[in-house]
Amino acid sequence: MRTNYPQLHEDVAFGRAKGKIIWQPRIGCWYDDKIFASGTLPEPYSGMDIYQVYEAIDCSARLYDYNSCFYRIEHPQTSITSRSLNETDTQWTIQTPVGKQTAIGRKSFNSPHQITAKWEIETEEDFKVARWREENCDWGWNEEQFQKLNHKIGHLGAPTMFMPRMNVQALYIEKMGVENAVYAIFEKPEIVESYFRALEENQSLLINVINSSPINIINFGENVHAGTLSPPFFEKYHLPECQRRCEKLHSAGKFVCSHWDGDTKPLLRYAHETGLDGIEAITPIPQGDVTLKEVKAALGDDMFLLDGIPAIYFDEMFPVEKLIDCVHQIIDLFAPHLILGISDEISSSGDLERVKIVRDIVDKYNSEIDSKES
Repeated sequence: MRTNYPQLHEDVAFGRAKGKIIWQPRIGCWYDDKIFASGTLPEPYSGMDIYQVYEAIDCSARLYDYNSCFYRIEHPQTSITSRSLNETDTQWTIQTPVGKQTAIGRKSFNSPHQITAKWEIETEEDFKVARWREENCDWGWNEEQFQKLNHKIGHLGAPTMFMPRMNVQALYIEKMGVENAVYAIFEKPEIVESYFRALEENQSLLINVINSSPINIINFGENVHAGTLSPPFFEKYHLPECQRRCEKLHSAGKFVCSHWDGDTKPLLRYAHETGLDGIEAITPIPQGDVTLKEVKAALGDDMFLLDGIPAIYFDEMFPVEKLIDCVHQIIDLFAPHLILGISDEISSSGDLERVKIVRDIVDKYNSEIDSKES
């Protein structure tokens, strides 16, 4: 009989699993890159969608698809239009009563995802428009979409969503790019911080919708990387807002985690101050900059590790024994506060057979717990 993945996922997150853990490999990059490169998947997965691949390898999925149940409601006088500039570039124009913004996305020949050729925020006027948009929009819930997703993919895991990025990370990744954002924070702090306040207030409205929803596992999709989010920036901007978010979400009984990838060593000392229940995607050496023992020391015995296995261990450049040893070490260190996964995703050159090996290790670990219970 197949594992009841949604039940196990929530039981692990909320401490009801009696010591069992769950294996949730994210295979989106592998899937998207294969489809982009050749239009199909290798056998025996040819013709499958990503959910069917999860079924074929008998693994749980981290279902951030449920983000589509939440929708942003722009002010009625805001219009967003797009037009093609050439074969590669598309321009978006955001028109509001206080001015307009433009952004340009560019097709990549290496990925299905566009890169940013022009950022939304470049001037003080752009900040003004961006702030007005946050001050004048709301959030809604789509129950029909929720039920549709439950019917299609709900057997693969518990409903999960990730929130929009907060303050500095939003500027870096969505609005300005890292270099421009750093200059803006230092040279125009009043303007930047006014935008941050508007962003926080708007995201508080989203939290109200989240807290009224049946989705109980909430992620902050921050992509925290210490190489750009320095400890001073983290302390001044990121940490206080993270704490405020966690307090509001915990008041409704939500499990809250945040996505930290890249280099995290300089920031791990703040882990317990964040208010988070766990941290997703911390990447150990040889891919990241921390050891598993350093991660354990930071998270302690009460915070969850989500993921933990370096993605490169799923490539043939490393012997499979390396992967197996890593999995056992992670389980020994972090179980039962462990939602095991790949830090961050298996690459397009990764081997799904190795994903099955980890599945079998976790299944054996959980079955031994069941045996002791009986």
